[in-house]
Amino acid sequence: MIEDVRGAFCQLHTAGTFVLPNPWDVPSARLLEHLGFPALATTSSGFAATLGRADQHVTRDELVAHVAALTAAVRVPVSVDAERGYAEDPAGVAETVRMLADAGASGVSIEDYDPGSGGIAPVEVAAERIAAAASVCDSYGIVLTGRAENPLYGIGDLGDTIARLTAYRDAGASCVYAPGLTDLADIARVVGEVGVAVNVLALRNGPTVPQLADVGVRRVSTGGSLAWAAYGALVDAAAELRDSGTSTYLDRALPRPLRDAALD
Repeated sequence: MIEDVRGAFCQLHTAGTFVLPNPWDVPSARLLEHLGFPALATTSSGFAATLGRADQHVTRDELVAHVAALTAAVRVPVSVDAERGYAEDPAGVAETVRMLADAGASGVSIEDYDPGSGGIAPVEVAAERIAAAASVCDSYGIVLTGRAENPLYGIGDLGDTIARLTAYRDAGASCVYAPGLTDLADIARVVGEVGVAVNVLALRNGPTVPQLADVGVRRVSTGGSLAWAAYGALVDAAAELRDSGTSTYLDRALPRPLRDAALD
């Protein structure tokens, strides 16, 4: 039952550290579930890529359909990258979260970057949107993550980032996330000051999962990186075929048992 799945996702946020990988379609979700990950999350950039679009160019209805397909395909909880809520006002954010919950989501994240203005929203505006999302998440028993996008957009003021995360916590977020942090001391400071579960984005030159666990990070996600790694493997294989006419890339092809797991 969906209540059990959502309860399991909430429980993951109470102790320890877990990895929350981000599939971009049904086969990748099934593969990650088969590999034993306890929960999954969508990726806005990875999903947009499947439609041939850049990040932040997916409609709300397309996202809801995507979430419904993923939650129907796997048995583990699925959290949703809902960008800024696909709405211009808090009431619209609440409606988006309700639609995602009805599609089977066990978690939702709302960020404070506004692509319309090309900047980070004022903290009081962003917190109001988080509060609207929280009112729906609480009624469905799903995890709300408040995202401060400062690090992704070149704003290195850690104090402001922590103040934003704290405001989102106070507005009802039970998990907070500032994607792009790489300094372990900065991450430890976030964990120590916000007082709720913290998500960190796994990055090539960032701390390892064990290092993040040592400073109390609760959740480690991958964003669009797995999707782009997969597309990178495709380009490498196709370039070999084009340039040398060989097919050694098949040595790295997915074994049939895993293919069956993805497509069954």
